[in-house]
Parts: sequence; C-alpha cells; structure tokens
Amino acid sequence: MRYLPGLASRASLLALPLVAALWTHATPAQACGGFACDGPNGMNVDQSGENIIFAFNDGKVEVHIQVAYDPNTEASKFAWVIPIQSLPEFHVGSQILFDNVLNGTVPFYGFNTQTEICGDEDFGGDDGGAPNDGGLTGGDSGGSTTGGGGGPEVVFQGQVGAFDITVLKGGTAAEVMDWLADNGYNQPPEAESILQQYLDEGHLFAALKLAPSDDPIVHPIVLVYDGVEPCVPIRLTRIAAVQDMDIRVFFLGDHRAIPTNYRHVLVNPLKINWPGFADNYKEVITAAVDAYLAEGNAFVTEYAGTTSGISQANLYSPSWDAKAFQGLPVAEIYNTLSAQNLMFCDEYSYQCFYNHPLLEGVLRSYITVPDGVGDYEFWTCMSCFEDLIDPLPWGDGAAFSTDLVDRIIEPGQRALNLLQTKPYVTRMYTTISPHEMMADPMFAENPNLPEIPSQRMAQRYLRCDGHAEWTLPDGRVVFVPDNGPWPEFPGEMPWEEEVDQMAMAGAPQVLVTNTVAIDKILADWNSANTPKYDVAGADTADTAGTDDAAGCGCSTQDPSGALAALTILGIAGLGRRRRS
Repeated sequence: MRYLPGLASRASLLALPLVAALWTHATPAQACGGFACDGPNGMNVDQSGENIIFAFNDGKVEVHIQVAYDPNTEASKFAWVIPIQSLPEFHVGSQILFDNVLNGTVPFYGFNTQTEICGDEDFGGDDGGAPNDGGLTGGDSGGSTTGGGGGPEVVFQGQVGAFDITVLKGGTAAEVMDWLADNGYNQPPEAESILQQYLDEGHLFAALKLAPSDDPIVHPIVLVYDGVEPCVPIRLTRIAAVQDMDIRVFFLGDHRAIPTNYRHVLVNPLKINWPGFADNYKEVITAAVDAYLAEGNAFVTEYAGTTSGISQANLYSPSWDAKAFQGLPVAEIYNTLSAQNLMFCDEYSYQCFYNHPLLEGVLRSYITVPDGVGDYEFWTCMSCFEDLIDPLPWGDGAAFSTDLVDRIIEPGQRALNLLQTKPYVTRMYTTISPHEMMADPMFAENPNLPEIPSQRMAQRYLRCDGHAEWTLPDGRVVFVPDNGPWPEFPGEMPWEEEVDQMAMAGAPQVLVTNTVAIDKILADWNSANTPKYDVAGADTADTAGTDDAAGCGCSTQDPSGALAALTILGIAGLGRRRRS
C-alpha cells in the first residue's frame, strides 16, 4: 500500500471484492424494490459498484463489505482476495444495515415551485420534488500450516457464514498464485506483480469463496483489525474494473471523515440538471473528480451529519430467541417464527413474508416445501404435511438455532450497536477507472469540518411571461428561458467548484477554486437571456416569451426586484457561503 509519510505503521485493509475465478457484477437495485432506494430523488441507481461501511473503534477499525455476485453464474466460482495488513476477526454482516444507511444518507435533489400572480389568478403551488419521505471468528486460527515448497503460510482457515476463508502470510507472488490456483482461486496473470507489491509492503491475503451449497445465502462480511486509519486498497481491482466504477464509502464515528491521500471535490451546482432531479448526477461526479488536480483520485461528500436519520428498524429484536428452536418439533416452526416476528403469513393475500433477508434461505436449508403445495398452505398448517417433510435436515433444530445466531441475531446486534454508539456518519462517493487505481485511498476523521446535508432544495419561480428563475441552495439565481431545459452555459463552465486537500484538523487546503469563473459565466448568461421590456411592457428581447406573456397583466419586474439585482446579490453573497 502507498502510505503518506509517517503512516507506515497504520493498519489498512482492502474492502473491495476482487473476484478471482469469475468477474461478477451486482444486479442493479430497483428503486424501493427490496434494496436501498438510493440516489438523487430516489431514482433507480446502478449498484454495480461497491458499498463499504467503516467504523472507528478505539484503536480498531471495523469494515463491513457488501458482497454482490451474479446469481446467474455458478456460485462455486465466486471467489475474491483481500490484501490485509494484520490478521482480522471475521463476522457475518447485516444487509439491513446497508439498506438503512443507504436510505438514511441518500443525496436528494429537488425543488419547490412558486408562480407569479398574473392578473386575478393565483397559480401558486409546489409541484417540485419532495424529500423522500455479535460476532464469530468462524474457524481455527491456530495450528498454522504451510503450502508445499515453502510457499505462503496459512494463518487462518475456517467458515464464516456462507464463506470459506483462508488467510495467507508470506511466500512470493508466484507461490501465492500457485496456492490460489491449487485451491480454486484462478488469479489472472496480471495479478502477480500487484500481489508482489502488497507482499513487499508486509500484507497478508484473505481468500474468500462461497462454501459448497445448492442455494448460497450471500451476505455482507465484517472484518475487525487493529488500526486507526481505514484504507481501501484498490490496486488489484484495476485488473477487472470497468470504466468509471462506482465506489461508496460510509464512516461511522464521532466526526466527519475525510480522504487523506485523495483529493476532495465540491461539485459545481450549475452543472446539475435541477429540473431533471439530477438525472445527470453520475456524469457530473465523474467529470468533477477527473478535473485538474483531482485527476481521478478524489471523492465528493454526499452527506455528513448525525446518524439520527438512519433507521434502526428491523436490525434486531429482543424477541429473537434461537434457543426456542432447539428440540422444537417440525410442526411448530412457523408458529415460533411468527411469535418472534421473524415471519408472517397473510390470510388475505395468501402470501408469506420473511422479516429478514437471510431467513428464507436459512430456513429452506432445513425445510423443503413439498412439491405442489403453496407456501401459505404449507407454513400455516405444517402439521397437515408432516408426513411429507424430510425430518433429517431439521433434526432437533440445534443446527438451525446456530445459524439463526450466526447469520441473523449476532449481525443484527452488532449493526444496532454501531448506530447507537456512533453519533456521526459520513457518506463519500467517487467513480474511478482502472488506469486511475494506482494509489489506495485512506481516510481519517476531522473534528473541525461542517455538516453537509443530504437534501439540496432549489426554488423555481414561474413568471407571468413564461420564463423561470431558479434559486439554488447556495443563493445563485439562474434564468431559464421559456421554463425550458436546464441551460447549457456558454464558455468553459467548470464541472468542479473547488478541489481541496483535506487535513486531519482545521480547514482544507484549497488547490483549485472556480467560484469567480462560475459566477462570471452565470452573470453573462443571465444578462444575455433575461428579457428586456419597453415602456409599454412589451418584451423586446430575442429570447422573449410568446404574445400570451405580454397580455397576462403581470408586473414587468420580478416580485422581489429586477433579476439583475438578484443576480448581483447572489454573487455578492458567494463569499459568505459556508464552505465544506
């Protein structure tokens, strides 16, 4: 890993799945379709990138990795390798935690609308956007073994939830490649030189793959390791990464998190398509982080503030009791699950619902619904079909009880504890391409930076002459002729307003600021496009509205003063806008 001066002793960890035998991609999440309703204005968001949650824990770093693989591929070929600097603890993670954190921090771009009173009619209103309303180590970490020929040492081997995990130490890159190949991790040849870099820096490698199963139950994975500075080693990722791959990182702690060796970018809000609810959001972010002195190694902060807006619902319930299933007769399984609010069958829709994303998969590992029998019919009258149920997988319920603890109860307790003990959350986002994955981003906390809200609300004012004026959250006023599409501003309108180098205390160092240039282009646009009126109130500008506008009986001025005055005031106030 590439370290900043003086940081060589700090622990670091890769949090990006690096698929070895089969490059996989997550299925895009549908808005509110059982995954996180994420992205500006709750639009469908491509979740093919990575979502990673870090937590700062008194000399330890805890990282939750959202694992995704293509269910249409052969699960046995899903495998990935993580460079790590010290032997961590491994735990099963909570998918619900990711859902709740994504939903609770999602950036939202919307607007309210006001309409100028024309004659005796009042068309005022608001038709704009509205805000979207435990652990286990999983195996034997002692009794190290070594590969043949003095290769890498196996310092941990075991199963954690759905994953078989092996941690390798030492050896050469060629020997590590041989071990991976012999054990079903077919790394591409290009990986060898990158593996050697990590070995030279003292890293270990955690190799993960799905344990043999007819129906694998994929879940997040948690690693806890000694250190104070989270790191995302992405150098191996570039072998299989796509152009402009999405990376989202979340930090739960006491203060706002910052990138320490990557830049930080403030996006130019004039490049956002406000009428389209920021439907060009990824395009803007990609261009901004590729700007001068950001150079593709930069993040934007989408939210920084309290964790109070993150729901704790469904993470964990005191009613979940694994012991109740030990020795439980098969016919009582549904009744017990229902009593613990883990499962519910609706007598009106004849459908059954699982109140945890892993429950159905775990349950079907022990109980198979007989052919030709519907789920509702089966679960609500298990005694009716007891003769058709294979009793061997369920046994005395002890194995199911253990899985319930390992995959649902303890991950839920850990996730709930994080949200209850960490008062602050930071959400950062970037897009990055393979040729830019040469340095591993590292992060720290800065107690001196302001919060960044997730909601960005503009104000649209519809004039009687058919034109519109938009006031953005930073106070800038934009004239939009004929209430049409968002302007394509002339000249070299920057994608980024500011590029900063963040510090662990105090204000950031400003490397690039484009505020003056942005304001000049905006002022020129407004001056060239704002209609001019003669004494009789007729529109004389080339961009004037239709004849209807001249006859609507409205004032020839903006209700709060001439637009030019508003623009000047907006520019004058820029120096007082809070920087973040």
